Amino acid sequence: MQNTAYLDARKENRPTSAGIYIHIPFCKQACVYCNFHFSTSLKYKAEMVQAIMQELELQREYLKNTPIETIYFGGGTPSLLTEYEINNIVETVYKNYTVNRVTELTLEANPDDLNKEYLRALKNTPINRLSIGVQSFKDADLLYMKRAHNAQEADYAIKAAQDNGISNISIDLIYGTPGLTDKNWKENMAKLSELSIPHFSAYALTVEDKTALKHAIQKKTSAPVDAEQAAGQFELLMEYASVMGYEHYEISNLALPGHYAVHNTNYWRGLPYLGIGPSAHSFSGHSRKWNVANNALYIKSIISDKKIPFEEEELTDIQFLNEYIMTSLRTMWGCDLDKITTDWGSDILKELKNNAEQLIDEGKVEIKDNKLIITNKGKLFADGIASDLFF
Repeated sequence: MQNTAYLDARKENRPTSAGIYIHIPFCKQACVYCNFHFSTSLKYKAEMVQAIMQELELQREYLKNTPIETIYFGGGTPSLLTEYEINNIVETVYKNYTVNRVTELTLEANPDDLNKEYLRALKNTPINRLSIGVQSFKDADLLYMKRAHNAQEADYAIKAAQDNGISNISIDLIYGTPGLTDKNWKENMAKLSELSIPHFSAYALTVEDKTALKHAIQKKTSAPVDAEQAAGQFELLMEYASVMGYEHYEISNLALPGHYAVHNTNYWRGLPYLGIGPSAHSFSGHSRKWNVANNALYIKSIISDKKIPFEEEELTDIQFLNEYIMTSLRTMWGCDLDKITTDWGSDILKELKNNAEQLIDEGKVEIKDNKLIITNKGKLFADGIASDLFF
């Protein structure tokens, strides 16, 4: 079933906004669990910033003049950028893209970078949101994860950012780490209210290939990750977040009303975005592409050859359908069955409902206001549920 008419219509249906993601591939040190693309050497940071600015110029036609709504500095550790570097990159966006009003300009930051001097410097940039990699307010967890900061620095960074006028703050927390008791996990969540944090992301510790954590577990120098512990702490997360007034608007993201992350929500809505930097991914509305995950090759290709080193995939309507099922089911808004009918047809809707019957009987999904929505029980199995519904 290849609905080419649908794909053609999708290409012509111009979105109202788009986002730009900028990958900063540097860190002071490697965390045991991380498999993102980064380098612990800052030797070529200046050349990387130059290459990122040049890629922004080379990619200026990618979003076809769709207005930029969000800019997101991710990594790696973007808080290793100076005030001057941030301003130059943002200025390059404004020079080369249609920018009506950027509502959200996020910088991912490590707590140990957010000292008074750096926060004062950020006031001279357009950054209006911080995503702080706290991970835990417990020193034992931070030592286990080989984070570069301690619990006191995490607490200080949040308060100092707020004192410097940045109230739009998100933090990351990790649960399921060996040694993290339920009591300590509850205390980590209690800090959210204590520090008036409007948004947070919570992730289960996962063992990824080619990480120090996987190597340590294989060598039996680290305890294995306990899936039952992680599941129990996810259930505590849902319970305590609700009591504190947070809305669980996406499997890993929770916010006080009105404080959803605009950039990431637009990902889940299927809006286009441009990824800049090594390993960054882009989505045009009908295809995906991803840059080479190699700093030296990325810099050389762009600065010397004026070429972007990337691979690309044109998506079929079935791929779009499966992606819509996967991303929409991760959110509290669910999978819109009216959209399924409009975009893919009544036969697809019928098959989707048939496939969902057993999941509904098991209490993992429900149909509400003609939306297929994952229940709290189902959130523990979100990826598997989406896979079961794929075409």
